[in-house]
Amino acid sequence: MKRKSTYALNGMVCCSVPQASSAGLEILRKGGNAMDAAVAAAAVLTVAEPTANGLGSDAFALIWSEKDKKLFGLNASGPAPALASRENYLHDKKDENGRMPKRGWGAVTVPGAVGAWAAIRERFGTMSLSDLVMPAVSYAEDGIVIGEGQAVKWKTLFEEYTGELTGEEFREWFRTFHPEGKAYRAGDIIKLPDHAKTLREIGRTGGESFYRGTIAEKIDEQSRRFGGYLRASDLAAYHPFWVEPIRVNYRGYEVCEIPPNGQGLVALMALNIMNHYETGLECTGNCNTCHSGSDEDTVKNFSVRDVHRQLEAMKIAFADGLHYITDPADMQVSVSSLLDPVYSAQRAAEIGERAQIFTHAEPFGSGTVYFCCADKDGNMVSYIQSNYNAFGSGIVVAGTGIALQNRGADFSLDPADANCIRPGKRTYHTIIPGFLVKDGKPVGPFGVMGAYMQPQGHVQVVMNMIDRHMDPQQALDAPRWQWLRDKTILVEPEFDPLLAASLQRLGHDIVKAQDSSSFGKGEIILRLENGAYCGGTETRFDGSIACY
Repeated sequence: MKRKSTYALNGMVCCSVPQASSAGLEILRKGGNAMDAAVAAAAVLTVAEPTANGLGSDAFALIWSEKDKKLFGLNASGPAPALASRENYLHDKKDENGRMPKRGWGAVTVPGAVGAWAAIRERFGTMSLSDLVMPAVSYAEDGIVIGEGQAVKWKTLFEEYTGELTGEEFREWFRTFHPEGKAYRAGDIIKLPDHAKTLREIGRTGGESFYRGTIAEKIDEQSRRFGGYLRASDLAAYHPFWVEPIRVNYRGYEVCEIPPNGQGLVALMALNIMNHYETGLECTGNCNTCHSGSDEDTVKNFSVRDVHRQLEAMKIAFADGLHYITDPADMQVSVSSLLDPVYSAQRAAEIGERAQIFTHAEPFGSGTVYFCCADKDGNMVSYIQSNYNAFGSGIVVAGTGIALQNRGADFSLDPADANCIRPGKRTYHTIIPGFLVKDGKPVGPFGVMGAYMQPQGHVQVVMNMIDRHMDPQQALDAPRWQWLRDKTILVEPEFDPLLAASLQRLGHDIVKAQDSSSFGKGEIILRLENGAYCGGTETRFDGSIACY
């Protein structure tokens, strides 16, 4: 049985694990605002869900400040180290296929999450960083009980890493996350004492130690020891930066995302294409044509042709996004040109009656955690934090509990590729928070985590809410599709088989997934006209809503 949306007046925190939601609520009840709650929840998630994020993660955020009546964007992704040249990788770091490594120090870029916590607290917070990380410190020291979804993922990764991470540089990962040498089960209690010490130091120094203190020195020492490129100087030079959110108007709502190097642009391009079509046809249930095999059938509020167009629009958006998105300084075309309505109309005109394989066009001119929270004053935060692939690089800095992300794996070694690595460059980034605005007023934060599923999840939940008039929980629970490559579309086990069959007849290669683990984990909070909040959380994992 699916759960119902949750309603509250004074505050709400929606996270993928209950401990993070309760930590955010604890801060709200103590008088902190939504931004304070976001930092506390983010810190707890590094303890409660290390299979997806950690102290060595990157982060992005969209923050609605009710005082400023404005939406702010924060990019806390980290650049490649100064030593991370293409030539160095070709010489000693490329994998057996001549590509960027997925594990080890060669996959590590400067981690930005701790910088995000400090930046959010400094600009908007009302409490000290030391106070905000205390719930996470308590969980790390006293122990945290893992849920079923987390345990399943942890077990799979333990078995995978046991076979893959065999070098000395990976021993600290096993000592930190599997000290007993066996997989965890739901209900097991996990303690991370090194993590607790590092969190205390981060809190005590306002995050400075991580980038310009003793923690940075430890990271530097470990990187040098195992041949990594990351240095204390890279950490000292790092600061997250505030950005202006990018947006498109979709049927009267402004859908807002972080600009590149994030892939939120892909979701906006797809929605911009869908703007050129009417959708959301209602099925009365009194006709004899539904599921009859016609391409014009209406299935659960969307016609088969509607879904066909969604899939094609998503493929077109990815064709452009994967070709152009990288560090803004290296992008060959502007964001505005990719979101130009004339260009989106041109791309929409390419969609035919049958499934196609698309390539990029030339426009005119030039394992992740997501959560959201809101407070009694109307402040709202859409936040995402990620190691990229599960535990990330497999590197844990000795004695610190810091699991470093492997975001560098997304760079290319092809000099013709827009995403080719160079020192100081930020790679194409998969993590994206979303936010809805209507008539200049905040509607609320939303997000669906999960690598390249994320823009696809954003498009689906936005269209579920706007076109299908679903509430947040319904929008999240609706069965999802996922484009993989070419004409291959993966659908969830609960996906309507008659709709799948109709899409198959239109030329889509429909594959039914064995489970829902790859379809992303989402959270949504919407603010109602009376000031109350309505929230939905992910039923595919250990999602939880805490509110009052």
